[in-house]
Amino acid sequence: MTTFCVACVQTTSSQEVSVNIKNVGELVLDAISMGAELILLPETVNMMEPRNSMMREKAMKEADDIFLDSLCNIAKDSRVWVLAGSLVVIDKKGQAVNRSILIGPEGKVRSRYDKIHMFDVDLGNGEYYRESKSYDAGNRSVTAALPWGRLGLTVCYDLRFPYLYRKLAKAGTDFLAVPSAFTRPTGEAHWHVLLRARAIENGCYVFAPAQCGIHDGGRETYGHSLIIDPWGRVLADAGDKIGVIIAEIDQKEVMKARAKIPSLTHGRHIT
Repeated sequence: MTTFCVACVQTTSSQEVSVNIKNVGELVLDAISMGAELILLPETVNMMEPRNSMMREKAMKEADDIFLDSLCNIAKDSRVWVLAGSLVVIDKKGQAVNRSILIGPEGKVRSRYDKIHMFDVDLGNGEYYRESKSYDAGNRSVTAALPWGRLGLTVCYDLRFPYLYRKLAKAGTDFLAVPSAFTRPTGEAHWHVLLRARAIENGCYVFAPAQCGIHDGGRETYGHSLIIDPWGRVLADAGDKIGVIIAEIDQKEVMKARAKIPSLTHGRHIT
């Protein structure tokens, strides 16, 4: 089996977890009604809390996270795969992490990935971010087996580090997940071109669910969730509104793209 239907959910997460459970749950059910077998959610989908102290106070351990529990129940009830693009959770060391979690159709966590690259930037317009003050960074790449191929897990700012995606591709990845909460300035400048580049240079599908709109505290995210094929063609673009995009995926297209341009086998060691 190489074909399936994928969906990316686009939402505007608030700082209130209970509100996000309701809103995102409805969108996931919409995706299921459209025939989606794999549903991906954006970064920090359980809460976009602008105050670091409150974010840490609200964050839960994975085993206690009510947002994750709601997604596990939906996955089990509908027999679908769900990627919680990322959740703000507390790890075993008691530190906050930005964690992507893959849930199988039996409602159990199959894989987890902690965001490696922290978004510490100054955009020059008074907008700046210091994720390293909020989260502990991950330190390992993660791939996960799906019925249709292998999924590589990444989150948002990871997108700017192509060596991570090459590592995932060389590990056998067919599909790359890039759940995000891109800012509007960086999204307008770089979102489409970087995602298409990651697809093209690795011969992979890219699934990029995104946050959109204006969040509590005034942060604005770019939206434009994308589904991109291994040749770099955009199969679906969510624009800047809340909603769901879907596309039919065929893993054989990965093999076709890599046969045409086998760049994964042409790498050279440079001193």
